[in-house]
Amino acid sequence: MPDALELLKTRRSVKPRDMTGPGPSPAELETILTIGARVPDHGRLVPWRFIVFEGDARERAGEVIAQVFAEKHPQATAAEVDVERRRLTDAPLVIGVVSFTKPHPKVPALEQELSAGASAMNMVNAATALGYGAAWLTGWFAFDRDVLTGLGLKADEKLAGLIYIGKATKPTEDRPRPLLSEIVTRF
Repeated sequence: MPDALELLKTRRSVKPRDMTGPGPSPAELETILTIGARVPDHGRLVPWRFIVFEGDARERAGEVIAQVFAEKHPQATAAEVDVERRRLTDAPLVIGVVSFTKPHPKVPALEQELSAGASAMNMVNAATALGYGAAWLTGWFAFDRDVLTGLGLKADEKLAGLIYIGKATKPTEDRPRPLLSEIVTRF
């Protein structure tokens, strides 16, 4: 396992199309999900939950996405619909991070949504620490209410993102990062 600070300094997203199996074992998946649940959560509201898409579930979810896409884009070609059908199939494992807020006098909705984001990032870091490639992504379908309903989300739930996890098929290249001198001020 890499040193924690070195992992955080060098972590890179791996594109799902650059992933292959095998995905995490059941024990590794449990570790990833457990670490995803260990995040700041003011008021202990647990304003998130996870949906695991693996095996045939990735294809079933893709059918939901493709059907909604085809209904909303009747001019779409069969190839375009097929692209939507395969949205979750590149990586062997995809975890949906579902966010919802609960009315609370001391915990604003933004804090609850940020907790879901922290959960997503924790899972990306956990997968990376276990030797997998990972990426936190969305797409049009992550914000489409018909897709969300088809995936089992309730009316008051949002998809904070999808965590794609698999073995990287090639080395990842780093991208330019902001200079601290350009993003840090002192009060």
